[in-house]
Amino acid sequence: MSQPAVNKIAANSPSRSHPNETEVAVATALHELETNTPDLKAALRPLQIQSARELEVGHGKRAIVIFVPVPLLQNFHKVQQRLTRELEKKFSDRHVLFLAARRILPRPKRSNRSRSSQTQKRPRSRTLTAVHDAILADVVYPVEIVGKRLRTKEDGSKVLKVVLDEKERGGVDYRLDTYAEVYRKLTGRACGFEFPISGGQEY
Repeated sequence: MSQPAVNKIAANSPSRSHPNETEVAVATALHELETNTPDLKAALRPLQIQSARELEVGHGKRAIVIFVPVPLLQNFHKVQQRLTRELEKKFSDRHVLFLAARRILPRPKRSNRSRSSQTQKRPRSRTLTAVHDAILADVVYPVEIVGKRLRTKEDGSKVLKVVLDEKERGGVDYRLDTYAEVYRKLTGRACGFEFPISGGQEY
């Protein structure tokens, strides 16, 4: 991998020195877009990825999940729709998704709690629930989530149903299976995506 492509991987990422095949392909593609697409050059120059994974999403299809540093997520959002289209041209048989590289901090054990440790509380953004909610929002971005409900099946298993903004139906309905499988593989939680039923729907 060329040095300019290496520079698209964040300096604090373990992938920087030992990138996998997907990370090499993504970093190279980002560098090529920065070099060959004048209207994206300024926006892409400061952007870096943390890592990238290729996941099977069923029916013989695959998706590329690109993890980006949390502080850079908003900058990715500014060009994400265009960037997704360009990358999916290069990786023509795969969907491309961008997620922030968030980390879950474990709940502090009661035996380890002390007055000193109580002064540094675990940020809510690092809890399992908050991270899973953030992953969900990242997976479907820029589509807005308008409702959620948790369904319990007869066998006791639970499935999260997520209702997406009707205005985006035509643009993303073919990606819903990818969203569900990526979310399941990253969180271990079953999830289904749908749009409101005509005439309104309670969530």
